[in-house]
Amino acid sequence: MKNLFARRFQLALVLGAVTAFAAPGHLIAENHIVSPATMQKDVIAASTARQQNQQKVIGLLNSPEGRQALKSAHIDAQQVTKAVSQLSDSEMASLAARAGKAQKAFAAGNIDNHDLLVILVGIAVLILIIVAVH
Repeated sequence: MKNLFARRFQLALVLGAVTAFAAPGHLIAENHIVSPATMQKDVIAASTARQQNQQKVIGLLNSPEGRQALKSAHIDAQQVTKAVSQLSDSEMASLAARAGKAQKAFAAGNIDNHDLLVILVGIAVLILIIVAVH
């Protein structure tokens, strides 16, 4: 009787182990809160946004007015351009918004050349300070 009970117990353990380890991988993977496809889309969107923000900031700094502003303030344009890539996503987005506003205001004639130069120098100095603090 003990032998029959021991064999059934062993059989139950083996069946339990096989069932636990033989579960299909896709069933286990479905327990994620966020799907891998959604995560990939979010990463691509964040990367695209960062790249666009970086292009806005660098575009303003590399514009004729931007180069003139940096030159008049004796700031190395290459150093500032390199520093832009070291900014965090939120810092980059903030500076891109400021750069966009400055460009639109200048294009609309709401600010003159001198004001744009002051804004550009301020952005460049802000970039260098942020990078120096990191």
